[in-house]
This record gives sequence, structure tokens and C-alpha cells, in this order.
Amino acid sequence: MSSTPSSTSPTSTPPPPGRWNDVARATGLLRADGTVAQTIFAEMTTLAARSGAINLGQGFPDVDGPAAVLQAAKDAIDAGRNQYAPGDGAPELRRAIADHQRRHYGLDVDPDGEVLVTTGATEALAASILALAGPGDEVITLEPFYDSHAASIAMAGATHVPVALTADDFRLDAAALRAAVTERTRLIVLNTPHNPTGTVLTRAELEQVAAVAREADALVVTDEVYERLTFDDAVHVPIATLPGMAERTLTASSSGKTFSLTGWKVGWLHGPAPLVTAVRTVKQFLTYTSGAPFQPAIAQALDDDEAPRALAASLATRRDLLCEGLDAAGFDVVVPQGTYFVVADGAHLLERAGAADGHDLCRRLPELAGVVGVPVSAFCRAGSAAAEALDSHVRFTFVKREDVLRDAVDRLHRLAR
Repeated sequence: MSSTPSSTSPTSTPPPPGRWNDVARATGLLRADGTVAQTIFAEMTTLAARSGAINLGQGFPDVDGPAAVLQAAKDAIDAGRNQYAPGDGAPELRRAIADHQRRHYGLDVDPDGEVLVTTGATEALAASILALAGPGDEVITLEPFYDSHAASIAMAGATHVPVALTADDFRLDAAALRAAVTERTRLIVLNTPHNPTGTVLTRAELEQVAAVAREADALVVTDEVYERLTFDDAVHVPIATLPGMAERTLTASSSGKTFSLTGWKVGWLHGPAPLVTAVRTVKQFLTYTSGAPFQPAIAQALDDDEAPRALAASLATRRDLLCEGLDAAGFDVVVPQGTYFVVADGAHLLERAGAADGHDLCRRLPELAGVVGVPVSAFCRAGSAAAEALDSHVRFTFVKREDVLRDAVDRLHRLAR
């Protein structure tokens, strides 16, 4: 979910004090008068429903995942797996996660001490940051950043230090990363494949991150939920596979994106046992456990390498369809290497649309083109150089049926007339 506040009605009375203020402030939702705004997602979803526009703002599939996985969950329900799952996660799922990491990346992971099943990757990331950072610590992220990263840092009471990707092609700025490190740097939070830009960090880029982490004695928390959804020649490289990094890295991922089952919220993390123990200590007081009948189904799914390959191939086709449509409509498109999303610069359309910036353009797109996106500035810290550089950029999702995307492309052609 995004973090830019909407213009719709705030709460009627100022909310009480507390740490939640830090979270609202970090995600751009706290107004100057102390009231709370809606997220840009809530605003755009409401706008899409009211206008009948095609909602390409939210990244969730409009079809279900593999039938065999759905059936496996039904079978688990029928078999009575409806009470609490083990706190660490179902044993067969922890084994499947370890096998997946060994099979795909050569990582040797102990399923009994180094894997923790979570309620989606969001909980894995939040619990990791809460466990490993606190007041006085600094946590570096890439910018733009997925908004839950900023929220978790605020909940931990740590200081968020964003490092902007290069504005033209969304690559790592290694010099900026190195300059951001201080003696208080505790964590580096990575996200690759990257939401919202679709960048897949190369091995060379990750080696630069690894060198900085080792020199600063910083831990790395890496969000790899789109690990199986890369396109063309892009290759996902877990930073934990690089020399000296397995012992200082927590790797988070989930089944939701890989298997088009976002509502199941089955995620996980793995890393060195002492770090996993620290995260488990926090996680057990969040959800404790969840998704009991879904966990054995995902264990079965992780043994299937064909379904993710087929999804990635299908998404590449849909990506090309949407990118071509956005280009024809007047957007400047940076073709993504992975994820569900494409970022397009609408600077050439602002004057014609009567829009001041990307946020304003997104509000006008439903009427002008019958399509909804979200402004990329929503994924930046308010007032940052990155927010300014990306203030005309819009993120669209292509994880929709091909017929829906063709309809969206036809509607976008209105902008070119």
C-alpha cells in the first residue's frame, strides 16, 4: 500500500498521542492539524469504483493461483488442519522453503532453526526491523521504497535513511549508499526485484551493497517477494549468496506473488539462527501463527517450478502490452525487469491534463482515460529529492487479465488524441 495522503475527509477529531504518530508521519498520512488522511490506494480505489475506471493502481491478480494448490488447501481443511499451526510454521513448509533456497540459489538453510513462517512478507519485514533496530539506530532503504518499510522503521523508533535510486533508470547509486552510512547504521533494507520500479539489482550492484554492509558491520534485511517474477535476461541474485553475507542477512519472501495467492498471506524469512531467534521473539507477540490449512498447500506449491515460470512468461507479455500502450498515450516508460509494476513519466501529459504533478494526474486519469494508477512520489519521503525528481511519475500494474489490459490500453489512447 502507498503512503501519500488523499484529499478526502480526515478523521473528525485529533487522534491520541503515541508511537502510531511516528508511523503516520513516516508514511505521509499525518496532517499538520494532527488528523489522519487516507492512503493514496484508498483514494484511488474509491475513485475507480465511483468512475468505473480500470484500477491498475493496486497490485493483486484478478485470477486465482494454481488449481492444485487451491485443492491442497481444501484437503488440509477437510483433514482438520484448522487450529494453530506451530509457531515457527508447519514443518513441511519450513522444509519446502529450505529445499527451494537450496535448489534455486545453493543456499544451505536449516529448516528447524533458520526458517520462520510469517503472516506474509510484511510481517517478516516488520518483525525483523522491530527485532533488530531501535531508537538511536539508522536503517537505510532504497528510495522509492515500499511503504511498510518506512512504517516498520518508525514503529521501531529508528531513523529512516533513504538512498535514492538513479532517477533516469532506477539503478543503485553506490556512492550515495556509501555516503549514507554512519556509525549508527544498523540495518540496510533491500528490495529486489524492486517495487515500485521493477528494477532487479545485478550481482555487481549487490556486491557493492555487501561491501558497504561488511565495512559498516550492518545487518541486511532483504525483501525478495518478486524473486521468481523476473523478465528477459534479468536474474535474481539473493544477497545472502554473496561472500560473507549469509551470516548477516535475513531474507524475506512469500507465496502471494509467486503463486497469485495474495490473500493467503503466507510468507517467511530465513537467516542465521541467532537472528531468526530474535525475530521469532517479536513475531510470536504479533500474529503468533496464521494460515494453518494454507501452509501445507504452499509447501506443495514450492515444489512446483513450472507454475512460477509460466506466470513470469505471461507477465512479460502483459508488461509489453501495457508498456506499449503507455508509450503510445504519451508516457515515458522505464521497462521493468521484474515485479507486477511499470513506472511511467507523465510529464508530457501534465499540461494537457491540467495537472500540477503525478498525484494530480492520477486524480484526473479516471475521467481523461478511464484508468487508475498511483503516483510514484507516494513511495518517497515527503519533500525528498527523489520525491521531487519523480513527481510526474505514475506506477501501473500489469498483473491483470490480458483482456483487461487491452481495454485499459484502448482507453489510454484517449490521452494521445
